[in-house]
Amino acid sequence: MSAGAKKLVAQNRRARHNYLIEDTLEAGLRLTGTEVKSLRLGRCSLGESYAAERDGELYLLNAHIAPYGPASQFNHEPKRPRKLLVHRRELDRLLGLIQRGGYTLVALSVYFNERGMAKVELGLARGKKKADKRESDKKRDWQRDKARLMREKG
Repeated sequence: MSAGAKKLVAQNRRARHNYLIEDTLEAGLRLTGTEVKSLRLGRCSLGESYAAERDGELYLLNAHIAPYGPASQFNHEPKRPRKLLVHRRELDRLLGLIQRGGYTLVALSVYFNERGMAKVELGLARGKKKADKRESDKKRDWQRDKARLMREKG
């Protein structure tokens, strides 16, 4: 891999539709060996995943990492809570925003960084109302139509 390159494993595209992402941050994942092997094969789903606090730590919940076939009986549980590795100051700031500010931490993507470490990109998000979703759909459609018109006109 080249410098600064990251290998994308999974992406949560619905999160940007359902939530207004105000800030993003990168966190490490504490994984077992079979989970890493399964991630390297791209067998991960972030559909309903989010991060929450348990016992003063941050955990990734509802992320599905498929079992690794050759591991047989030594496999992992697919939807187990996985500990997120963040700095204490950052953790305190995020927990304060979640508890007081009404924010949610949504998993946006899982990838391997240039050093080969599994990372998750979290988004500090607020839920969108139905009208906001319609507005962003209209904006996206207009951008697509505008690009098509510009291509046709030359």
